[in-house]
Amino acid sequence: MKKSMISVASALGLTSVVMFASSAALANNTITFNGEVTDQTCSVTVNGNAANPVVLLESVSAALLQDAGSTAGDKTFNIGITDCTAPQGNVEVSTVFVGNGVTDGGNLLNTGDAENVALQIKDANGDAVDLSSPAKLSGLVLEAGATSASVDFGVAYISENGGATPGEVKGALQYAVEYN
Repeated sequence: MKKSMISVASALGLTSVVMFASSAALANNTITFNGEVTDQTCSVTVNGNAANPVVLLESVSAALLQDAGSTAGDKTFNIGITDCTAPQGNVEVSTVFVGNGVTDGGNLLNTGDAENVALQIKDANGDAVDLSSPAKLSGLVLEAGATSASVDFGVAYISENGGATPGEVKGALQYAVEYN
């Protein structure tokens, strides 16, 4: 009888361990899907390239970036939408930028070996964009009857604290468009 009770207790204990392990394993096995159905879709390009765009900045002297807040090497890049369904009225389209690494000053973090240098993104008016949180920018308008539109943005080297040193400067920026 004693042996039988030990077997039953062991079986119950093992069952509860298996049930707990199974429910714990299931708690982390959820896939979430998000999407959107819209009236408008377009292909998005950067400087005319739909995939893996690269914006090449001119080389600048570190001497231009010795003072805190100094900028140099302004470069324009273009966000375009093509192959859109022609709307009956004008459609405002926002461009959203999210930095893959951002400085305390809201600029794009340099992942290259140059020190005290970051990349400053500029809106269509040439004003600095704060990337501390996702930046939703206006300026792109798909006009009535049109199937494409574009807007220019800018990028420049910036030395937030001064004292830039020579080296490679790299940064990555995610982008998307939102139809308003």
